Amino acid sequence: MKILIAAAKTGGHIYPAVSVGSELINGGHNVIFLGSNSLLEKNAIKNVPEIQYESISMKGFRGNGLVNKMLVLLKLPINIFRLLSIIKINKVDSVIVFGGFITIPVSLAALILFKPIYVHEQNTVLGSANKLSAKIAKKIFLGMPLHHNQIKRSEVVGNPIRSSFIPSLQKPDDENIKIYITGGSQGAKYLNDNLPIILKNTNYSISIRHQCGKDKKEDVVKLYEDCNNVEIEEFFDNPNLLIDWSDFVISRSGALSLSETISMKKGLLMIPLPNAIDNHQLFNAKYIEKNGMGLIHEQQNGIEDLEKKINSILEDKKYLTWQQMNSETNHNEAAKNIVSSILNKNIL
Repeated sequence: MKILIAAAKTGGHIYPAVSVGSELINGGHNVIFLGSNSLLEKNAIKNVPEIQYESISMKGFRGNGLVNKMLVLLKLPINIFRLLSIIKINKVDSVIVFGGFITIPVSLAALILFKPIYVHEQNTVLGSANKLSAKIAKKIFLGMPLHHNQIKRSEVVGNPIRSSFIPSLQKPDDENIKIYITGGSQGAKYLNDNLPIILKNTNYSISIRHQCGKDKKEDVVKLYEDCNNVEIEEFFDNPNLLIDWSDFVISRSGALSLSETISMKKGLLMIPLPNAIDNHQLFNAKYIEKNGMGLIHEQQNGIEDLEKKINSILEDKKYLTWQQMNSETNHNEAAKNIVSSILNKNIL
């Protein structure tokens, strides 16, 4: 079979798509990755050279100004026409979309050509584009249960994560409590500004690895001052190794980051991005907290609340309890489950 997978812009869409693409390739199928010509997309697929890469010129819709929205809509017919050509020339059998506005023209082109459409939603809130595509989809795969009522033709399969996110279960010699901090490319500022001040004044023995984001390292180093056992980088190349090293993680609440962390048997202090579309990060975090694998701090509750929660984690060693919990969903098997379901549906 030949499958077209569509994902763009954010790692939360792209990496699950590549994981599913890799699973299809391993099964002897042909895969086309449809993106928006971003560097992140190209870097994500470079280790899977068998994947054919195609792109369309497209920006996001929600969160953009009126002029940009109009430009996106004006380009929509052009992009649909290009996608019709890609699907027909490559004899695509099925299409899988992973969210973001790129989902819309891909789904419409597949509908016109009577190709089966599948949707994967990473978050506990169905995104706007996925919500539209779900109306014409054969099946909707969910990374986590939706926080509201489930929708028809949906199945919770987990978020496809990279194969490197498997715990080693090795205990480091360092007896300090080890904390990995990652704010992500969109939401590092609040973590960068406040966590160094709180953590450097704690009475507990801790080691810290802090991913601060591009061009932020100098400012974060100053905030930590002479604090010992701190390593600060703009980006760590192998986040799986940092999660594995840590006792717990402090992060935003993107679905993929949460899935990767709990799959490695580590819990989280989650600080949802307050301006995330549809407040999906807060609902993601509530799902993790409900399952006993983390704790939420909302920015609106202030720095004192953040400090109190960090100290409660360190004092009560909550992270040890988090590590003993099991996720409801096996994210490591998500890609395999999606592929199996699609192939079975197309065989019938």
